[in-house]
Amino acid sequence: MDGRTDLELRHLRCLVSIVDTGSFTDAAIELGVSQAAVSRTLLALEKVLGVRLLHRTSRTVTPTTAGVQVLAHARRLLTEADELVRRATTGHTRLHVGHAWSAMGRHTTEFQRRWHHRYPGVELHLIRHNTPTGGLAEGLCDLAVLRTAPDTRRYAHALVGHERRHLALASDDPWVTRRSIRLNEIRQRTLVVDRRTGTTTLDLWPEGARPAVEYTQDVDDWLAAIAAGRCVGVTPQATTAQYRRDGITYRPVRDAEPVPVHLIWRRHDPHPATHAAVALLTDLYGEDA
Repeated sequence: MDGRTDLELRHLRCLVSIVDTGSFTDAAIELGVSQAAVSRTLLALEKVLGVRLLHRTSRTVTPTTAGVQVLAHARRLLTEADELVRRATTGHTRLHVGHAWSAMGRHTTEFQRRWHHRYPGVELHLIRHNTPTGGLAEGLCDLAVLRTAPDTRRYAHALVGHERRHLALASDDPWVTRRSIRLNEIRQRTLVVDRRTGTTTLDLWPEGARPAVEYTQDVDDWLAAIAAGRCVGVTPQATTAQYRRDGITYRPVRDAEPVPVHLIWRRHDPHPATHAAVALLTDLYGEDA
């Protein structure tokens, strides 16, 4: 059998404890075992890895060159293992909510405040990840805010609200003086579209009456193209709250269909706080009505 399969977390904990306490005696006290057991565990780890890990004298214990490298990996693995155990045994005390662009838009701050007030035992973390599922498919979050059609074969979902569409344009654009823009007017302009995670497609316009288009892959590139004045963008209201930038102005598109906002999650592995998040966000969007 390959010796690497004999590596155990207790070996790594022993190494870290010896280095952190500075002696085999103190490591034994910290770990609640005998000093002889500490020595045997370290020898077992060195045998598994095939390298010497510590220089030991009558007064000091210091890592070897290989020991320094192993120690760094050991700390990381032990942290990850502790987090795994903590999450599995405490009922998911963190909720990670992913999004590609704009989180919950103008509701983001209030969502966070109400969540911390109502569910102080569940830490809320918002994660921006530039993928179509806002990090859910990559395993980075428990829920994700989605403003495109969800893949109902892979994910469970809930419609929590709608957002009006806005036109993003350079602040020195002549249209800035107007209170709103009609959808069919935009076909006169060059439209910038985020091909990867954007909510706008040319299907908003009838075939044969569509604007010229320029594609980007990221919100920052999208904003830069608009601020430069060469393009305009159509975007949900959430963008106007989350991306207030010098050189960018937003105006409502008064005759466009609103953008549906969904929360999505893994169908077979929902976080225990999923329905609480759905209810809270639905309430916030309902207050817009």
